[in-house]
Amino acid sequence: MRRIPIVAALTALTAAPALSAQSLLYRSPNLGGDWVPDAAVVQFNLVHRFYVTPSPGRAFINYPTFTFATGFGRGIGLGYRFATKSAIARGSSTNESEVFARWRFWGDREGTSGLHAALTPAYNFKAGSLDGEVSADYTAGLLTVLGAVRELGSPFGGSGAQTALAGGAVIRVNQYVAVAGDYARLLGGDTAAAWSVGIHVQIPNSPHSFALEVSNVTGNTLQGGSRGLRGGPPNHLYGFEFTIPLHLSRFGPWFHPSRGLALGETGRAAAEITVSSLSFPADTTRISAGQIVRWINRDPLDHSISFEVEGPPSGPLPAKGSYAVKFDRPGVYPYHCTPHPFMKGVVVVR
Repeated sequence: MRRIPIVAALTALTAAPALSAQSLLYRSPNLGGDWVPDAAVVQFNLVHRFYVTPSPGRAFINYPTFTFATGFGRGIGLGYRFATKSAIARGSSTNESEVFARWRFWGDREGTSGLHAALTPAYNFKAGSLDGEVSADYTAGLLTVLGAVRELGSPFGGSGAQTALAGGAVIRVNQYVAVAGDYARLLGGDTAAAWSVGIHVQIPNSPHSFALEVSNVTGNTLQGGSRGLRGGPPNHLYGFEFTIPLHLSRFGPWFHPSRGLALGETGRAAAEITVSSLSFPADTTRISAGQIVRWINRDPLDHSISFEVEGPPSGPLPAKGSYAVKFDRPGVYPYHCTPHPFMKGVVVVR
């Protein structure tokens, strides 16, 4: 494939990066660590915990927390949390909401080795409280340890500021599975410690992660995660967490339809592969040496043609765009789509 290096010069500047998102393999259930969303990514996290009352009632009581956050530039993020069944007694409603910002002022992005630190100011509307957290975590190999100091201006709707200390750890069994736990407690007063444990899973070939959790915390705000359930039942809650990143750049073609972009070879193709419905139509394409293969994107999303052994990636291939490669040498050339790794194919050159 002598022609492929020539195509690299045309496409290297536009090579599509892998999708990134928050991974639960680097934080415990009730601690956020240093995580900041990437720019142009809206992160949606759902924590759903529940309690089943004793018989004969057997009522199913839900305790969900919704988090929306997005990044701005490098190391800065803004977010909003909404929790039901709040542990804060102030006001008639049981709903709790919190706005927060996070500035990672030390260390690289989540999941990298070494020390990371972040500052998180927040305002809790139900408590009428200006809160804050200084957090740090350290990652080495399969282990991440986390710690945080929280200052709550009006803890749980009361008067007088209080400080909470929190710590946790994540042990990754492999690249897809981890076990995690954490512990937090307010200093002073008659308070119950907050704790959680979980089994965390990175879903293969996707930016999503999932966790099964047990905790005595009802909501994942700074205040909610600083005090456990008191005078139960319930004494603890079961539940799960799911992370969903929305990469806004993927929706660009909806608003700015592309007229198409041709990359690489321009001659007659021996085989054309139409990309549609987030898939390549055939796993294997067979051609003879010296012939051209052309990919045409019929999806409304960007794709890429990234060779796993030899050859440059196509870069972002927009809707109606095409990419062609001339294969000069016999061999087997597997490829995939970088934004959607589950899309795979093979070119066999005789």
